[in-house]
Amino acid sequence: MADVKLHPSWLEPLQSEFASPYMAALREFLVAEKAAGKRIFPAGGEWFRALDLTPLQDVRVVILGQDPYHGEGQAHGLCFSVRPGTRIPPSLVNIYKEMEADLGIPRARHGFLEHWAEQGVLLLNAVLTVQMSMAASHQGRGWERFTDAVIRLVNAKQEPVVFLLWGSHAQKKAAFVDSIDKGGRHLVLKAPHPSPLSAHSGFSAASTSRRRTNSL
Repeated sequence: MADVKLHPSWLEPLQSEFASPYMAALREFLVAEKAAGKRIFPAGGEWFRALDLTPLQDVRVVILGQDPYHGEGQAHGLCFSVRPGTRIPPSLVNIYKEMEADLGIPRARHGFLEHWAEQGVLLLNAVLTVQMSMAASHQGRGWERFTDAVIRLVNAKQEPVVFLLWGSHAQKKAAFVDSIDKGGRHLVLKAPHPSPLSAHSGFSAASTSRRRTNSL
């Protein structure tokens, strides 16, 4: 992939993935999509932005998303994050609400999370590209195999890492992680997805509190 840009700490251990037949097929698919005039997000130079901003040795937390935002001017290679000046997506609004309620961190007025990535939070989508206005349009093309390899590299780290797995998709994808409850070293925290469609079922501390009260 001509526009590959990622930190050397990832590039070397992922060389075999980039050289594999499935990645060649993915490359051909993306080239064909562009040739057909389809708009792909994010821009080619940002497909691996998460791996460029957060070196492998610096990963302290992993947050998994599904695929990039498919609206104009939103995606830039980090899950849940949008470019400066873009309206904060509802899922990120709920994340900010919980950070404020639980930790007292005031809600940011923007949705640009590069400062998280630079502090060791790997903001990784399972699928790294999407066609404009077509959610999940690039699923099953090979990205999932590549991001599984990324997660395996983090799982192999000797230093403990926190995995925040929101929603069933993320929980299934990272099911092989050596978590503390399986005798491993990584802390795996699970919750419903922060989307407004599911946050009420347990992502929100307030909704969890209401359910506990109602059950008394």
